[in-house]
Amino acid sequence: MLCKSLVSNTEIMKKYKPTSPGRRDGSVIEYKKKLTTTKSNPLKSLTKGKRSTGGRNSQGRITTHYKGGGNKRTYRLIDFKYNKIDIPAKVETIEYDPNRSGFIALICYADGERRYILAPQKLQAGDQVITSATAKVKTGNRLPMSAIPVGTFVYNVEVRPGAGAQLARSAGNHIEVVAQDDTHTTLKMPSTEIRKVSNKGWASVGSVSNEEHRLVSIGKAGRARKMGLRPKTRGAARNAVDHPHGGGEGRSPRGHRRQRTKQGRPTGKGQKTRSPKKYSNKLIVSRRKPGRLMRGNK
Repeated sequence: MLCKSLVSNTEIMKKYKPTSPGRRDGSVIEYKKKLTTTKSNPLKSLTKGKRSTGGRNSQGRITTHYKGGGNKRTYRLIDFKYNKIDIPAKVETIEYDPNRSGFIALICYADGERRYILAPQKLQAGDQVITSATAKVKTGNRLPMSAIPVGTFVYNVEVRPGAGAQLARSAGNHIEVVAQDDTHTTLKMPSTEIRKVSNKGWASVGSVSNEEHRLVSIGKAGRARKMGLRPKTRGAARNAVDHPHGGGEGRSPRGHRRQRTKQGRPTGKGQKTRSPKKYSNKLIVSRRKPGRLMRGNK
């Protein structure tokens, strides 16, 4: 049974008619209902060119597989530092960004400077936002973690004060503030992990926009290739020299107990992949529950 929020979200999803096998079951988001403009004309002074790496590092070796090709994208310079303190800003437009899953907002500060920020849900053109230690706890405003009440949803969270927003930046994501103490704020992450961060860091109030992103069905391989996604090959279908799961006659078992990546590291099936000596382990109150989100439970 679908929850009410899921039913309401599907109302703004556009499904293609099955005029061909590739069109069957494909869907997109109706941007006309979400954005102030559907034309791809970002503010030129806040953009730059972006070369596709194809998943390769500076030595030309593939470090991220199944990436390559795709349409060219103009990179929008997003302000994750939020270093204009106590200066109110007005939202001018809500725009699409091909480089991220959430929408972005063009804001104009009182001193005339314009910047792009990550747009939260329910933010509209004409709204006022501000980054201030004394700001109201309102969608789009940014405050220190110590000033945010328990139970508030936040995004663009700083892990280290002054480092800029790092947590909860993808579409529909938010982090819940569950406790406050003298030096740290306890957060419940989207992964169900409960951890502490310094309460001197800053966070924005609300949830990231475009929560329907997870409901989109790509529909056909050609659309995925335009997005820069290449075909994926199962490890069991490869040769033994290419993957730990490869080799054998016919459909052979993988030959070892734990599922592994191409590099031989454990992955999936609820296995712990975090380093036991990682510096931030002491800040984790409760580990994430593997597989819980895959079953549809939060």
